[in-house]
Amino acid sequence: MRVAVVGATGMVGEVMLKVLAERNFPIDELYPVASERSVGKKVNFNGKDYEVIGLETAVAKKPDLAIFSAGGGTSLEWAPKFAEAGTTVVDNSSAWRMDATKKLIIPEINAKELTAEDKIIANPNCSTIQLLMALKPLHDRYKIKRVVVSTYQSITGTGVKAVQQLENEYAGEKGEMAYPYPIHRNALPHCDVFEENGYTKEEMKLTKETKKILGDDSVNVSATAIRIPVVGGHSEAVNVQFESDFEENEVRKILSEFPGITVQDNPDTNTYPMPIYAEGKDDVFVGRIRRDYSQPNTLNMWVVADNLRKGAATNAVQIAEYLLENKLI
Repeated sequence: MRVAVVGATGMVGEVMLKVLAERNFPIDELYPVASERSVGKKVNFNGKDYEVIGLETAVAKKPDLAIFSAGGGTSLEWAPKFAEAGTTVVDNSSAWRMDATKKLIIPEINAKELTAEDKIIANPNCSTIQLLMALKPLHDRYKIKRVVVSTYQSITGTGVKAVQQLENEYAGEKGEMAYPYPIHRNALPHCDVFEENGYTKEEMKLTKETKKILGDDSVNVSATAIRIPVVGGHSEAVNVQFESDFEENEVRKILSEFPGITVQDNPDTNTYPMPIYAEGKDDVFVGRIRRDYSQPNTLNMWVVADNLRKGAATNAVQIAEYLLENKLI
């Protein structure tokens, strides 16, 4: 099993290598891949140093699997070249997600759609992954009509530059800005770029990707995405209207039985999900489960996950594990 990790020196790439090692993904040859300026650098995997190679060199090696986390432009240009060489690509950027010819996969939800012919597979947006992990089992039981979600997103979703900005602001030092405003002691209702409809690209990803993954255009999603000065993971306040009514305890049971979800929901002991506890973990945590009394068949919940792990690296590695287990690579 020859595996290329494209974007190996980036924030998600580093977590990708960590997750591959933790989950004992079978790798005979590892190719850490990055841009030309990083070629020759060393990355550590399972206690061994590997030299970073460039994209052309990596394609020529014809790996069995390439996991991309290197930005949309790189994926658009290079994923097809890997695919032509016979490599199966799992791409973590937004480049292929809404392409009608590509599958958009959360393994616990729709991995069964995958076939050996799928050479470029899209990993959903981090916010979408944790939202749909909580929504899918409830949709199967009660049928969702409408979702209103507000996200409170970690700066790690923006990358190293954002982490550096926050650290500089903590220290009272001037430096390069990842955001148009300070993030320390602030909340920016601005994730990604604004589109013509007044929503940001991040907000529209939640809307469009949800419909595609659930395979149901009738599920309406209205999103507001907010960046907050947190490192550990993304949080989401989710309001869901169903077609049929529910019992709160049944909701808790359905969620707790779904693979990859941990329910943390006990107001008596102040038990609820928080990014400080989600950091470094692969599960999606759900709590504050309660009925919305302002309209029928409507539920509120709070959903938290480490955006670099289940929101990115872990989901991609789980896709790779499914491909391997089912002899699709």
